[in-house]
Amino acid sequence: MNIVLWIFAGVLALAFGVGGASQIILTKERYRSLASSQHWVDDFGAGHVKAIGTIKIVGVIGLVVPPLIGVLPFLSPLAACGLMLVMAGAATTRFRRSEWGRMVGDVAFLLAFAFLAWGRFSLAPFGG
Repeated sequence: MNIVLWIFAGVLALAFGVGGASQIILTKERYRSLASSQHWVDDFGAGHVKAIGTIKIVGVIGLVVPPLIGVLPFLSPLAACGLMLVMAGAATTRFRRSEWGRMVGDVAFLLAFAFLAWGRFSLAPFGG
């Protein structure tokens, strides 16, 4: 189970790392134009988009770095819980915009982070 959870964490970290970095690096307009699914940025200011990207990057760091270096590894499932909250906000935004198909993806990510948090809290905790 430990290997499955590491793979999950790695894939999620890669996806959210790329997404968060692009939100920080690119302008709001450029980020929106890259993918047809990013119309949600119309509801937020440029600073908000960058803040969301920063939160994603911090979450990704908390997901993988503490257990890799062996310092405070309990932060990893807490980071997964934090990223669940980010995805709950994303799903809420999609719901408000009536983007039902895209909301399914947000809920899938939310469930993936929930599985990762549950796995690290209960199934295969670090140091346990």
